Amino acid sequence: MGNSIDQNHRNITLLAITWPIFIELLLQMIMGSTDTIMLSHISDDIVAAVGVANQLVFFCILIFSFTATGTAVLISQYLGAGLREGAKKAAAISLSINLIIGLIVSCLMIIFKGPLLELFHLKDHLASIGYEYLSIVGGTLFLQAILVTVSSILRANGFTKEAMFVSISMNVIHLVGNSLVIYGLFGFPELGVEGVAISTAFSRASALIIGFILMYKRLPITIKWEDFLNFDLTIIRKILKVGIPAAGEQICYNTSQMAMTAITAILGAAALSTRVYTWNIMSFIMLFGLALGQGTQILIGYRVGAGNYEDAYRQLYKSLKPSFVISIFVSILIAIFREDLMSLFTNNKEIIETGSTLLLLCLILEPGRTFNLIGVNSLRATGDAAFTVKMGILSMWGLAVPISYILGIHFGLGLVGVWTAFIVDEWFRGIVMFFRWKSRAWEKKVLVVEQKAKTVSS
Repeated sequence: MGNSIDQNHRNITLLAITWPIFIELLLQMIMGSTDTIMLSHISDDIVAAVGVANQLVFFCILIFSFTATGTAVLISQYLGAGLREGAKKAAAISLSINLIIGLIVSCLMIIFKGPLLELFHLKDHLASIGYEYLSIVGGTLFLQAILVTVSSILRANGFTKEAMFVSISMNVIHLVGNSLVIYGLFGFPELGVEGVAISTAFSRASALIIGFILMYKRLPITIKWEDFLNFDLTIIRKILKVGIPAAGEQICYNTSQMAMTAITAILGAAALSTRVYTWNIMSFIMLFGLALGQGTQILIGYRVGAGNYEDAYRQLYKSLKPSFVISIFVSILIAIFREDLMSLFTNNKEIIETGSTLLLLCLILEPGRTFNLIGVNSLRATGDAAFTVKMGILSMWGLAVPISYILGIHFGLGLVGVWTAFIVDEWFRGIVMFFRWKSRAWEKKVLVVEQKAKTVSS
């Protein structure tokens, strides 16, 4: 049975597994941009406040992702090795762990939302908007904790289309909800920021229900209620071996972004709004690297689980070529239409001019980011996650944050200085990850070798 499972997963192509991930990520980006565009019709200040509040929300989501990431890697390696039972146990345990973490984080967000927003030194009227938003979105973050895990389980099993459908459902519900409560359609009250927060929470709850239905319909072995309470320490250790470093890296990235947002705040409210608008546009370039990175992670997980290290090694090179071509092509398109794109968000000439300059810099930034994303995901897929977090801390806090302050504030380059820091960080990490992959040190980090040996010996 093991060989047939291995063969099924080995035959999945990068394109087949990646395009639904791309659509899913695209819809997630659209969800964020939809909020920004709709709220920009009220005021730029509201956009700035919600943008800052969402940095805290994204930080929490990254905390949830450590279990989901470790689970995705472990499941793909188990499936590559033909061990379905191990894949099922890993899925059940990760859902239980993230539910507990999600409930704790939701409670903390409600209790400490005031002090957390104070970290950004927002003006009183901006802080009150952020406070209102976090009261609802922060308090329902446990829904996102479970949703992130369900989506990871579906993707790791090769059901990327199902994970995509969950995102489609969430975005449709969110878009309809936003339209009702922002514009007061069909007699609904115009609730502004509060309405967007309610719409966000409701769409996540709906998507979670759909995700569970699809998970139970598609998984080859059904997860039973007792599986959720069977905390197998061996599996938990394997999840944490990838999950904790992955979380450390993501938290490090997010905290460095928060530090750079605080540096941007020194430049004023217009700079904060510019950063939010530009980041929304840049997100669409990042999509391709993110999708190909996640698809590559799944495929490399299958290959190392099956003990096929040579195919795993070659997969990174196969993934890099289309990633570079696509990211450069999309960066050029956005550079050509940069002013028109910025004008979708605001009429402020200063914001449009500065944002347009930053979008030009993406021609240098995005290929480096793609290089980094493919490298990090490939190493993580093998279990070599500790290396990526060490390099992440060194680069983000040793290069990105200091350079953004020195160039942006000390030398007066403003947001151009901050974007230069992004460029240095992404290219440095991309090059380091590439040489780590070439060294093949990751072959000693694979998670399921011991488990596979035990199965054979027994």
